[in-house]
Amino acid sequence: MSTARFEFATAQRVVFGRGQLALLGELAAGYGARASLVAGEHLKASGALAALEELLVEKGLAVDRLLAHGEPEVPDVDAAAERMRASGAEVVVGIGGGSVLDLAKAAAGVAANGGSVREYLEGVGNGRLVRRPGLPFIAVPTTAGTGSEVTRNAVIASHAEGFKKSIRSPLLLPAVALVDPALTDSVPPEQTAASGLDALTQLIEPYVSLRAQPMTDALALEGIRLAARALPRAFSDPGDRQARDDLALASLLGGLCLANAGLGAVHGIAAALGALCELGHGLSCATVLAATLEGNIRALERRDPRGPALARYARLGEVLAGRSFSSASEARKAAVATVRSLVETLEVPRLGALGVGEARIAALVEQSRGSSMRSNPIALEDGEIEAILRAAL
Repeated sequence: MSTARFEFATAQRVVFGRGQLALLGELAAGYGARASLVAGEHLKASGALAALEELLVEKGLAVDRLLAHGEPEVPDVDAAAERMRASGAEVVVGIGGGSVLDLAKAAAGVAANGGSVREYLEGVGNGRLVRRPGLPFIAVPTTAGTGSEVTRNAVIASHAEGFKKSIRSPLLLPAVALVDPALTDSVPPEQTAASGLDALTQLIEPYVSLRAQPMTDALALEGIRLAARALPRAFSDPGDRQARDDLALASLLGGLCLANAGLGAVHGIAAALGALCELGHGLSCATVLAATLEGNIRALERRDPRGPALARYARLGEVLAGRSFSSASEARKAAVATVRSLVETLEVPRLGALGVGEARIAALVEQSRGSSMRSNPIALEDGEIEAILRAAL
């Protein structure tokens, strides 16, 4: 949590606001005349995809459409990259949730660098580095959650091999992040809850991260304030446009924070839940967020009571609750209680209800020690991770 040295990197251009989707064709045309459009299949079913494609065509772009199905796996990325090369794509446009954006981002990188995405994945590949900038990538999120539109990594799965790993490089940063909150207006309550709690997690974890820094601190605190108040409103009243706008902004801020200050144990555990139990990423984060907050605080109080992280958890409690407390200890308790209450309000099921039982715990503990864990404010012991999982069952 030192302020002596830090780096802040993001998309080359960020465009935010209701109605800004109208700029898509103009933005894409600035990179060439041939576009690869990667979109979630739900957009085709709803009829929205044709209108989105027309925004590109009317600016003179030839469009090769590629539909994304679920979380991207290694063969999906490799096939998309080959398709981009074959079509002569000069710009890649990704429109959808985090999985769609990750597929488009990774494929744009592999298309320019060659090989299979597996070679680049942390912990499973052969250490191959991204040497060339990926094809120019315009990221257009349709959910308020992942922040992938401003990050330098993409998460790729292999359920056959039981992993979820990242391809990561500054050369994968999007050329443009185009965030139009109107695209999230039709997201149903259950998905609003999961993606919104993912966004909240991606604000909380960078704030308490070992890599926390002044720029992300400011963004995280504002994003936490926005998300904590907007989430219940967007969940209970999907037509609340102000809540949707605030949540989309909070998600964008979370992406900026995680890309520059790292994450923590929630994401480490969520990666294991996704790989071993095939739970969606946002839902995985939502189910363990409160228990992980409590577990981290307990570990810090026991093993690092004079460290800076506990003061940050106290500040977190004040921002989440919207008031001050008589002691730091009370503020930290409020952080956990407020998040737990929010998760209950959003009707997030417990892990047990999702089919995760005692038999899975040992494997989940082992698989949770990915790159996200390196920034956690304290190195959690196996028993502490186990206790978090048991509390979330």
